[in-house]
Amino acid sequence: MRFKPVPEPPDTLEELESIRAAVPATPDENVDCCARLIGHSHVSDRDEAADWLTFLRALELATNGSVGFARTPRDIDAGHLQAAFRERVAGADAVLEYLETTDRPLEVREVSTQLRGRTTVEEPLERAERLLDWAALLGIVDDEEGGYRPR
Repeated sequence: MRFKPVPEPPDTLEELESIRAAVPATPDENVDCCARLIGHSHVSDRDEAADWLTFLRALELATNGSVGFARTPRDIDAGHLQAAFRERVAGADAVLEYLETTDRPLEVREVSTQLRGRTTVEEPLERAERLLDWAALLGIVDDEEGGYRPR
C-alpha cells in the first residue's frame, strides 16, 4: 500500500520523533489523535494532523487499528525510514529513481516532471519539493546548491 499525504518535513529527525511521541502509545477510541498532535507538536490544524498520522503510518511509526491510532515501538532508524519512505510513500520511488539517472544535481522543477501522470497529485511541484526535502532529511539525497542528488 502506498500513502499519498506528505507533510512539510521537520528540520530534524528529533522533531519527527516529537511528533510521533504525540501519538498515543496504545489505541484508544476516546482519544482524539488529531487534537493530540495539535496540542503536543508544531502541527497547527486538523487537516495537517491527519496528514501527519497517515504519513507516520507510511513510515511505519504509527498504526491505525479499529479503535484508533497508536505509535509503534520502532526506533527512529534511518535505514528503516529510508526503505519505508521509498516503498510506501506515493511518488517517492519515481523521484528517487529519476535522481539516480543523472550525474548532476536536479532542481525541483526538473524532478516534478516525473510525478506528472504517475500520481493523482494536483500540485506535482510542491509534492516533488516535499518528497525531496524528506529524502534529504532521511539521508537518501543531498540538498546542494542548484538541486538534489543521490548520496
